[in-house]
Order: sequence, then structure tokens, then C-alpha cells
Amino acid sequence: MNSTIAAIATPSGRGGIGIIRLSGPRALELASEATRFRGAWLPRHAHMLSWHDDTGNVLDSGIVLYFMAPQSFTGEDVIEFHGHGNPLLLQTMLERLIGLGAAMALPGEFSRRAVENGKMDLSQAEAVAAIVEAATLRASRQAQRHLSGEFGRLVETLMDVITSVLAHVEACLDFPDEDIPALLFDDLRAQVDEKLLKPLDTLLANANFGERLFSGATVAIVGAPNVGKSSLMNALSGRDRAIVSEMEGTTRDTLEVDFEIHGVPMRLIDTAGLRDSADIIEREGVRRAVQALSLADVVLFVADATRAETWSISDADIQDDVIKVMNKTDVADGPDFTDGFIHISAKAGIGLDQLGARLAESLGELGASEETLLVTRSRHRDALADARGYLGRGLDMLGHEQQLELVAAEWRLAWRALGSILGIGDVEQVLDRVFAEFCIGK
Repeated sequence: MNSTIAAIATPSGRGGIGIIRLSGPRALELASEATRFRGAWLPRHAHMLSWHDDTGNVLDSGIVLYFMAPQSFTGEDVIEFHGHGNPLLLQTMLERLIGLGAAMALPGEFSRRAVENGKMDLSQAEAVAAIVEAATLRASRQAQRHLSGEFGRLVETLMDVITSVLAHVEACLDFPDEDIPALLFDDLRAQVDEKLLKPLDTLLANANFGERLFSGATVAIVGAPNVGKSSLMNALSGRDRAIVSEMEGTTRDTLEVDFEIHGVPMRLIDTAGLRDSADIIEREGVRRAVQALSLADVVLFVADATRAETWSISDADIQDDVIKVMNKTDVADGPDFTDGFIHISAKAGIGLDQLGARLAESLGELGASEETLLVTRSRHRDALADARGYLGRGLDMLGHEQQLELVAAEWRLAWRALGSILGIGDVEQVLDRVFAEFCIGK
């Protein structure tokens, strides 16, 4: 925290603008030396300056911004150099700052300093990384809500309730000779159930879907040859990615395409038709199709409504919990289709919305609307689950005066588990793990 750190804050590659960020107690001194500016640095004012190498030659020219502590992202003096997006110039300028005494920033070190200086809590810092990582608009909106502090405020509210109920238990322990009315325990049970367990259960119920918004999902399409797997891939992705033909065995290898459903980024894998074949190339395609099944989060088994022999799942590697899709229902002769299938026509675009909703549901979207605040990181989910477990165990022991100390101990652990989400308490190892996943410059 006593060092001044520097890093390139824009992505690698060429662009119109490149940014170098400098933060720490010597930020102004190093900026003055690099730019040879001897005037007064005005906070949040765009200074048009040139920056120089150690021999005085101009490296680049651009805008230099000064953010004075504590009114900055990190809470320290921060300088940002906005120059041309040439990787060579940016790297040379960064090396110049390091030569003047700056330290190369570690992954996430700017955000970590913001947390340690009280500019944001740990969940907000993680939201910064989530915004950078978001592949869909829905994911970005969730990250923005976390960055605004909405999730952190909810966690703080839960911690305040734990503090309140814990205070009553601690008071009972302080006066062991007093009779404790049963109504007190009933009231504590009601508070823990309504104000803690139910909100935690709601958050945890949607946690898998919230994480999927960022981690994405892999969906494999399988079925017999010529049932319309490639047509379904093209229809879902909105791209003419796979070759569609009436000839069996057209798809010889797995094809992949990225798209999204209900805001979840998905990788759709179109596989070769599952059947025995003497063709060595087609057999290899079938082998890769079976391999794709083992890697997929969701499997779409596609059947042809006009060919009853394609309706049965016979391959041993296909599990019973797949989503079964009956294709070509618009040209079938009758309504006698196998139950349990979603009826669609990939060619005519029939039933695709229903299939998309079923896909999202299989990934955990159970009543999670656009307005639902979601848990989006596994670390948060684990902490919430731990807190829920501690609260439940304490609640089971409540009412037995000889076990009140154990109740208090469990509820203190619940408070600590929630505090780890915000970076409260002894969380040095948590900070190391969280910020190691950040990109340089954030």
C-alpha cells in the first residue's frame, strides 16, 4: 500500500486510445517527471501534455487526468495517461514509469486497494471484474446491480439481523440465573426463519442460474441421422452455420456455435448422427458425438416426427434427463407423437421459444425474472450456504438453555461467513484468491 503502482488499463492490441493507470503516494511526482509538467495539477481536469523518455525525447502526447485522494477509484492519488493505442508506445511509457520508481501492478491490485481503502466492498470489486467478463446484456445488468452495492446492502441487512438475534442469546448467557421465557425463543425462531433463512433460501435457489450468466453452458444436439439437428442449430443460433442436406451423414464432425438464450451465453454443439456405419470418417464423427455428450451441460435429443424409429434413445451414453425434442411436427401425418417431447419445427420456426424456455429452466432459471437479484459467483454461493447451515444448526439447538453457548457460536460463524462476501474480518487469503483472477490494470 506504500508503493505506487502502474499498469496498462486497456486491452492488448491496437486502438484509437490507450490508457496507463498510476496509483499511489508518488503518482503526482512520477507524472510530473514523465511529462516534465511543472504547473499545478488540477483534479479532474484534462491536461494536454507530452510524456518523455529518460533522454527527453517525446514518446507520445495526449490527455493526463489527475484524481486526488481520497476522491478516486483506489482512494489514493491516481493519474491516468490517455494516449494513442499503440502497444509499443504504451509498453515504453509503462517501462518509463517503472524506471522512475513505480511498481508493476499485480492482477486486480487497483481494485484491491479500493477495497482496502474503503471505496467499495469486496462484492463490488468482484462486480468490476464481472462487468468486464459479461458476455450478455443480462449478465452485464446483474453485474451493474452488484457494483451499485445492491447485493452488498442485502448481505449487510442479513448480518444486522444476525447481530440482533445474537445479542439476545448473548444477553441470556450473561444472566444465567434468570429464567428465560419461552416466548423469547419463539420470537428468535420466527426472526431467524423469516428474516434470515427464507431470504437465504431464495438467493441460493437462483444461484446456479446466476453463475450460468457468466460461466455459460454447453449444449449438445444428438439424435439419429437426418432428424434436423443441423437445422435446429441454425434456427437456435440465428446463423447458417451447419450444412443442411437430405443426405444422411452430412455432419461428419462436431460443429460449434455461440449464442444466448434468456441472457445465458451458450455453446451449441451439433454432432454426427448416432448410428452404426462402415464409413471410417462417419464412425469417427459418431465417436466425437459421444464424447461431446460427456462434456455437455445440457443434451438435446432430437427425433423426427415423421420417422418413429428415431423416437427412442438407445445410446447408453445418453442419460434420461435430456431434453427431448420432436422435430418436423409441421409435416407429420398425425398428432400421435411420443409424450415427453417438446414439439418443434426447426425449418418453420415453430416451438423454438418453448424450447428456449426449457433450456433456461434446465440451467436453473426457476422464476428468476430480469428484476431478480442473482448470486453470480460461486464464492458468494458457498458463503451463503455456509451461513445458512450455521443458522440452521443454531436454530435446532435454540430452546435448550444448556446449549445456548453453542447457538451463539454457530450464529457468530454465520455472521463471519456473510462478512467474507464483503471483505469483513480476517479475509486476507480470500482477497489473494479473488484478485488473482482479475486482469492487470483493474
